[in-house]
Amino acid sequence: MNETLLAQAQAAKSASRKLAGLSTSVKNLALEGIAEALMARQQEILAENAIDVERARDNGLADAPLNRLRLTPEKIAGIAADVRTVAKLPDPIGEVIDGQRLPNGLDISRRRVPLGVLAAIFESRPNVTVDIASLCLKSGNACVLRGGSEAIRSNTVLARIAREAETEAGVPEGALQLIESTDRALVAELLTLRQYIDIVVPRGGAELIRFVAENARMPVLTGGVGVCHTYVDASADLDKALAIAVNAKTRNWSICNALDTLLVHSSVAEDFLPRISKSWHEAGVELRGDERTLATLLRQADGSFARGATPEDFGQEFLAPVAAVRVVDSLDEALEHIAEYGTGHSDAIITEDFSAARRFMDEVDTAVVYVNASTQFTDGAQFGLGAEIIDSTQKTIARGPTGLREITTYKWIVQGDGHTRP
Repeated sequence: MNETLLAQAQAAKSASRKLAGLSTSVKNLALEGIAEALMARQQEILAENAIDVERARDNGLADAPLNRLRLTPEKIAGIAADVRTVAKLPDPIGEVIDGQRLPNGLDISRRRVPLGVLAAIFESRPNVTVDIASLCLKSGNACVLRGGSEAIRSNTVLARIAREAETEAGVPEGALQLIESTDRALVAELLTLRQYIDIVVPRGGAELIRFVAENARMPVLTGGVGVCHTYVDASADLDKALAIAVNAKTRNWSICNALDTLLVHSSVAEDFLPRISKSWHEAGVELRGDERTLATLLRQADGSFARGATPEDFGQEFLAPVAAVRVVDSLDEALEHIAEYGTGHSDAIITEDFSAARRFMDEVDTAVVYVNASTQFTDGAQFGLGAEIIDSTQKTIARGPTGLREITTYKWIVQGDGHTRP
C-alpha cells in the first residue's frame, strides 16, 4: 500500500468526523472564499492549465477530452459562480426528513447526515475538482480526488487554492485531498480502502467506470456515459424540433448530454430531415443516416450532406460533431430503439400530443426524460443544484444530476423517557 495514499485517506476520514458538525456559516464562508480565490488567482490557474493542454495535445489527446481540459477566463468565472450558487443553497445536514411518535411514546425521526468520505476518480475535466470539493464541503463530506494525468497541473493548483481558502475559513485540515501522483496503480489501491472511504464516484469513459465498478470494495456511484436520443414525433412542431435538435448536438458536442441519435417519425421525415441535415451541415456536424434517411435526403437533393450509418453508430456516444439518424414508423418503434441502445442518461421527445408525451415519460427508462426540450440541460447547475458530483445513470443511491442531498444519508433518532422494551 502506498503510504502517502493511505495517509491521505486516513486524514480525510478524521476530518469527516469534524465536518459532520461544521456550522452552515463556516461552510458558506469557505465556499465564498474559494470563489473569490479562483477569480483572484485566475492567471495562475490559466498558466498551469496551458501547460497541461500543450502536453496533452502533443501526446495526441482527442478533441473531445482536449476541449474538456482547456480552461478559459469564462470557464473559471463559471466555476466560481457555481461555487457561490452552492453556498446559497440550503444546507441539507441536520434536516429532519420525517418523524412520528410511536404508541409507546417513543419519538422517532430520520435526520440527514453526511456520507463521510467521498472518493472521485475522473478524467480531463479540471472543473470537476472544484465542483466536487464544493459540494462535499457544503454537504459535510470529506473528499479524496484523483484526476487524470493530462490535467495534473490544473487539478493541483485548483485543489491548492480551494484547500487554502477553506482552511482559512475554519474547515478542518484534511477535508480536501488530491492524489498528485499520476501512477495508475494507485487507483486500484484506492479502491481497497473501504475502512476510510464510504463511496467512490468514477467520472470518465466506459473503461474507467467498468474498472471501478468491478474492483471497488465500497459502494460505487456510476454514470456519465450518455447515449442520448431525441425522438421527433408525428405531431411535433418542426420549428421546435429543429431548434432543439440543433442545440442538443451543436451547443457542446463533447459532453455526455449531447444528442447522439435522432429518431424521426416517417410521417414528418420528408419535411424535417432536409432541414436538420442542412442545419447540422452548416454547424459542421456529420449526419450518419439509416437507409430510409438517406433515401429521403436523396429525394430532396440533400444526400450530399449525409453518409450511411453502420450498425455500430446506433448506441454510440460520439462526443464529436457526429450524429446518427433513423426513421421510425411509430412511437413504439422509437421506444424499442431507445430501450435497446440507450444508457439511461437523457432522452427527449418532441411532440404536441399529450398522450405520446405521457407514454414517453412513463416508458423510457432513463434518468432524465425531456418533453420539447434539449438534452443539454442535464447538468447540476442547470437543475439548480449549483454543481454536480456526477450524472448518475444507476437506480440506487442517486439518479441523474447528483447534488447535495444525493451525497447524504440519514440516521434514525429515537428519543425516549426511560423507555425499556418489554
